[in-house]
Amino acid sequence: MKKEKQNHQLDKFKIGGALVAMGVVYGDIGTSPLYVMKAIIEGNGGLAKVSEDFIIGAVSLIVWTLTLLTTVKYVMIALKADNHGEGGIFSLYTLVRKCSRYLIIPAMIGGAALLADGVLTPAVTITTAIEGLRGIPSFYNVFGNNQNVIIVITIAIICVLFMIQRFGTEKVGKAFGPVMLGWFTFIGGVGVYNFLGNMSVLRALNPYYAIELLFSPENKAGLFILGSVFLATTGAEALYSDMGHVGRKNILGSWPYIKICLLCNYFGQAAWILSIKDSTYYQSVDMLNPFFRMMPASLSVFGVIFATLAAVIASQALISGSYTLVSEAVKLKLLPRFRIIYPSNHKGQLYIPVVNTILFVTCIMIVLLFKTSAKMEAAYGLAITVTMLMTTVLLLFYLLQRNKIPKIMSFAIFLFFGAIETIFFISSATKFFHGGFVAVFIALAILLVMVIWEKGSMIQERHNERVSLCDYTQQLSDLSHDESIQLYQTNVVFLTNNLKGHKIGREIIYSILDKKPKRAKVYWFVNVFVTDEPFTKEYHVDMMGTDHIVNIQLRLGFRVNQDVNLYLRRIVHDLMEQGKLPKQPQKYTIYPGREVGDFCFVLIKEELSRKSDLTNFERMIMQAKLGIKSITTSPARWFGLQFSDVINESVPLNIPSYNQHLQCDQLNQVQVDDFSSEDDEDDDELTEV
Repeated sequence: MKKEKQNHQLDKFKIGGALVAMGVVYGDIGTSPLYVMKAIIEGNGGLAKVSEDFIIGAVSLIVWTLTLLTTVKYVMIALKADNHGEGGIFSLYTLVRKCSRYLIIPAMIGGAALLADGVLTPAVTITTAIEGLRGIPSFYNVFGNNQNVIIVITIAIICVLFMIQRFGTEKVGKAFGPVMLGWFTFIGGVGVYNFLGNMSVLRALNPYYAIELLFSPENKAGLFILGSVFLATTGAEALYSDMGHVGRKNILGSWPYIKICLLCNYFGQAAWILSIKDSTYYQSVDMLNPFFRMMPASLSVFGVIFATLAAVIASQALISGSYTLVSEAVKLKLLPRFRIIYPSNHKGQLYIPVVNTILFVTCIMIVLLFKTSAKMEAAYGLAITVTMLMTTVLLLFYLLQRNKIPKIMSFAIFLFFGAIETIFFISSATKFFHGGFVAVFIALAILLVMVIWEKGSMIQERHNERVSLCDYTQQLSDLSHDESIQLYQTNVVFLTNNLKGHKIGREIIYSILDKKPKRAKVYWFVNVFVTDEPFTKEYHVDMMGTDHIVNIQLRLGFRVNQDVNLYLRRIVHDLMEQGKLPKQPQKYTIYPGREVGDFCFVLIKEELSRKSDLTNFERMIMQAKLGIKSITTSPARWFGLQFSDVINESVPLNIPSYNQHLQCDQLNQVQVDDFSSEDDEDDDELTEV
């Protein structure tokens, strides 16, 4: 009840929350006017090849794409599919995964594609904004069309963008929110300024013109024009993914204003194009961008600066969404465990250093590879169409679960949006060889890691064997009191996720009894569970009626450092005060009166053994998974044990039984008189070495 109340409070509409939403959520879709009309015109052969009907039809396609995909699908439908306030394709998957185990497939494909889009967004939007400098006479007179200057400025801005991520999206959102409010107001105002002189562009609100253009001979690209039109709604998926950062109702309350400003700008660009389309001067301009050109000359410098700030915020929407996606993928066992930092008190605010680094390096490589925004746009949008299609598949199962929605309506919604997005995907796929292959390559690389990790987890779960601690209580007691064996440590601690009730991973018992008998006064089996509350510090103890076996579930809030060694010392004190644990006085110590003994943390690393029941395919998957695991965050650092006594042990992935220990290839016993070498000369040489 308390948790539901907290979620309800977070989901209330507030002016401040709507402002943060503008800074965090709408950056991507808010910069679409920078390049959409430019891409449509260039795709049709340039300004000289467009007519009034073409421009009206193109804007009509944009209007109805924004309405159907962004407003209806995402704002009205998808935002209701939240998982404890969190949105995005992985959150949606967790709501429907009980319907079918195969739903993991669209979830992985969509998640990988969205992460790939997060790499492309900063490169495309920031480069496009900086290219607007060419429209400023003072800049053009000095640098002309020198793209290298644009690249240098773009890379410098990208560097700053990724450096500020460590401060968290809450602080970034507060700083960017007012900027984005000004940005949408600015582009809406500039649009109104231009189309007031030609109100006929409002005919684009009629979907007839959109449909007519798709089959018009003036449309040189045919149905594939939708590949450029789709760029107008690429931020819709980020809007859903970032719901956990700002709250659903803040998005619902702010979206109408955002959409009005966007449409006003597109109408303004259409009016400006119609007024100059026959001008030989503008027809000769290379890479003409209506967004910047329609501004009054006195606002051109201001417009470029403003556009650059908005482009940075557009990148922020995808970057913060990437953190959320990766965090959810880790919990779903689709990606390895990464170090996560929570810069604020809100669970939705997080920062993953390794993801930040990968996005930064890849983004710089994209800028250096493509150099111009026109070439980047070919790759941009292809990945996100895949994500939208996968989201539509998962939404079908979400709607089918809701009793209030008739099944026929659920299927109708699925077929409607599925058909539209399939057409957009085919249109975007035509750009594969013009740069789209980069988006596909990045998405496939991410997908490969997910498949390896998910399949590896399934193999591991199938081969992992749990045993009951109750069956080994007596052995552990005897070992603890066996003075013929040297004391290994006062307290031996095993950190494990393979612990359920009294059932524990067989590899842990194997480590204590068989690998090397570990005599200790107390054996600790600790499972760390991360809660949804920020500052939880709780623990549950089960000592199984002994004074030397302690099962602990350590419940820590998501903002609490996982300094397991410090928490265990506190638990030891509590148990001693309650008389459940004997005191452990230390003779040699810098702390007078110390009654808590020393600790040794045993971290078990599972490795493949030559003798196992794995097939060749399973062995290959596990080798790949263990290879990936070796380069991610170490368990010692994850649990705050870098300054503690830590033992890393390797055990087979599946520990063989006693009979399996005796099994080997045929070995024949022979009788010999002695063990001396038959070749004395070789033996002498060996001795000398």
